[in-house]
Amino acid sequence: MGRSTWFCWNGVLSTAVLYGSLALFTSILHNVFLLYYVETFVSIYKIDKVSFWVGETIFLIWNSFNDPLFGWLSDRAFLSSPQSGSHITSPEVVLKRLKALSTNGPLFALSFLAFWVAWARPGLQFLLCLCLYDGFLTMVDLHHSALLADLAVSATARTSLNFYCSLFSALGSFSVFMSYGFWDKEDFYYFRYFCVTLAAFSILGFFFVSRKLQLRFKKEILPKQDEASALKELSVGNAPFTNAEKPVTIGQYLKQLSKHKNFLWFVSMNLIQRNGVYQVIKWLFLLKLGLGLVMLLAGADHIYLLCIFIASNRVFTEGTCKLLKLVISDLVDEDFVVNRRQQAASALLFGMVALLTKPGQTFAPLIGTWLLCVYTGYDIFERQPVKDSVLAPDISSGSGTPPLRLGCFYMLVFVPITCALLQLAAWSRFTLHGKKLQAIKTLRQGTQHGHMIDVKAI
Repeated sequence: MGRSTWFCWNGVLSTAVLYGSLALFTSILHNVFLLYYVETFVSIYKIDKVSFWVGETIFLIWNSFNDPLFGWLSDRAFLSSPQSGSHITSPEVVLKRLKALSTNGPLFALSFLAFWVAWARPGLQFLLCLCLYDGFLTMVDLHHSALLADLAVSATARTSLNFYCSLFSALGSFSVFMSYGFWDKEDFYYFRYFCVTLAAFSILGFFFVSRKLQLRFKKEILPKQDEASALKELSVGNAPFTNAEKPVTIGQYLKQLSKHKNFLWFVSMNLIQRNGVYQVIKWLFLLKLGLGLVMLLAGADHIYLLCIFIASNRVFTEGTCKLLKLVISDLVDEDFVVNRRQQAASALLFGMVALLTKPGQTFAPLIGTWLLCVYTGYDIFERQPVKDSVLAPDISSGSGTPPLRLGCFYMLVFVPITCALLQLAAWSRFTLHGKKLQAIKTLRQGTQHGHMIDVKAI
């Protein structure tokens, strides 16, 4: 009975399911972080405006540059030396990433807990917590995203991996709904207990799943890799993309990337945020634009329609973000083929994308609070009660500034409309889809035949 149950669980917990579940252990913490960290420091720890802006500015720099830094540290062995790169096989790359996840995942969960207890001056704690949290989040996200490109090359297998990743990310959003039952600015004890429970679950999940994948990969993939290596020794001649040139430096890599037009157009589109994925993303942008225009015409008085608009905009944005990982994986393939690399520098390319797109994520709350203050006069750092109601406009006010409710409405509507227009303009210039994408995948699969083990083999 016990043996049959074990084999049953092994069948249910496929590699794609295990890979996707890693997104759950990140999202249950990150969704709570995004919702409460500003409110905690502003309303509970009483951080002042100068410290908040200084912390966010330093965080902007760190948030942008730690992705390519960690990506380079992770993948430099694949680029710096042809000799070392030729001896690093695809299974070894996967095992290296899984080992990193088993270490950085629990550390990420522990850094999440540092927000919810006051242990230093608010300004100092705000800066240290943000940088520490984002550092471990970057390590987890880089290695998890890079696995999407390292585990599989075919569009079908990558779509399967990404599907479970999206599914578990959606499940992770339930932590936000649960948090409403514990959040209380007057009594923070139960919310802290809730966060400790989430962190403990995340730590155990990262440890169990990453170790399970490591054992499965060693048991089922490495013997096949040894067989492929033996066959390679019998072959005569060099591989098509064997590179005997001098080592690639970071400057040379950046120069190569600057000539990668699809990469540049992709990050241009993603800053403001196959044939199949290409068209789906395009239609998601069009839907976001259409909904924004409909909401603008309807006006701010339709509360239920506004709620549907906010929810749908969030769903479309999250859906687009998940699909963009597939596109970045395709960019990894193109970079591998065009620059004739020994190994695909997956984490480094994901890091370079983040370098050029993360400033948008950091600037968003800063610009949003500034625009709201300029347009309506409302300051989130104001300790006095807000006279202007969010639910009803104050028509008796003679100040000449629009009510807070109307200011929030225009920000909610015009930001998605503007972003959708700019994203569509950039996305229309992206050419890595259709026949070109299929040609790139054929070249990479042919080059790494016998070395690249697809996810279906696990």
